[in-house]
Amino acid sequence: MGSDIRAGELEAKMEDGGNDRCWDELIPDALGLIFKNLPLQDVLTVIPRVCKSWQRAVLGPYCWQEIDIEEWSMSSRFGTVDRLLQLLITRSQGSIRKLAVSGVSSKETFELIADNAKYLQALHLTRCEISDPVVEQLAGKFSNVTFLDISYCIDMGVGAIEAFGKHCKNLTFLRRTMHPLEVIDKGDQDDEAYAIAATMPKLKQLEIGYMLVTSESVNEIVKSCTELEVLDIRGCWGVSIDESVKKNSGLKVVGPVVFDRYDPQAWENCSDNSGSSGYLPWDFVAGDLDDEYDISDGVWEDEEGVEDVQMWFYDGLNTINSGYDWPQSP
Repeated sequence: MGSDIRAGELEAKMEDGGNDRCWDELIPDALGLIFKNLPLQDVLTVIPRVCKSWQRAVLGPYCWQEIDIEEWSMSSRFGTVDRLLQLLITRSQGSIRKLAVSGVSSKETFELIADNAKYLQALHLTRCEISDPVVEQLAGKFSNVTFLDISYCIDMGVGAIEAFGKHCKNLTFLRRTMHPLEVIDKGDQDDEAYAIAATMPKLKQLEIGYMLVTSESVNEIVKSCTELEVLDIRGCWGVSIDESVKKNSGLKVVGPVVFDRYDPQAWENCSDNSGSSGYLPWDFVAGDLDDEYDISDGVWEDEEGVEDVQMWFYDGLNTINSGYDWPQSP
């Protein structure tokens, strides 16, 4: 019912525009540029009901060069992430430039991403359950990726790091933030740090928060990645950077000290997130998803550039909103 009303409102606005504003006659490419600024919920459930030309634009690749469902997917039901991702990637027809998603659990879905990654430049693949052998098999298809986020991917290790580094020759941004409770049983992750140093020489920004690394391996990164501008080592207790190297390179180092308490004002200053919520009637998505999957819309985040280090909070333990303490420095 709500979608019918909103579609009617859009149709009325079109009619009020008169002959000078024939929105339904715009070419699909132009419509795609307009629609990508709307919430995903509206693009999937409202826009297709306005007119046939808008429906064709939504069903085609024009709206799906950037797919960002990361915030929503963090709280979605098992299997739903893969199903929605398969729908949107299929619509993109290999034109994706940016993909942001959390919790990919299926090898088949990762293969689908890889098969459509010809033009992919930014890949946010947080908290996924993809293992090293799968990444090693498919990393060659991500050769144009320059921005990579594989935070909280505990099934990935040095094999995945080396594979991405070997094939993503122009990688300038890597985020490999870990959850301290998930790595507590690991011996160390120095092998990953050395792999970064050996295979990612063009990095300009590196975030390895809470990785179990030593000063030796991190300094090897600094020495090898000569274009590095920002290094985020928050939570990497005991790590110190060679001052002479840092001074000569002009490197900005963040950490290892972290914010001890949640600061709402700091969050507002450091993040451009904006939230919205509401029921998302997926049964209107052209029959592609069953109506048994009722999903609440989340925060649709748009991350651009690599210049600024973001303030991040623990994921998965409700600490983002609850204001719990950070782990204290040892």
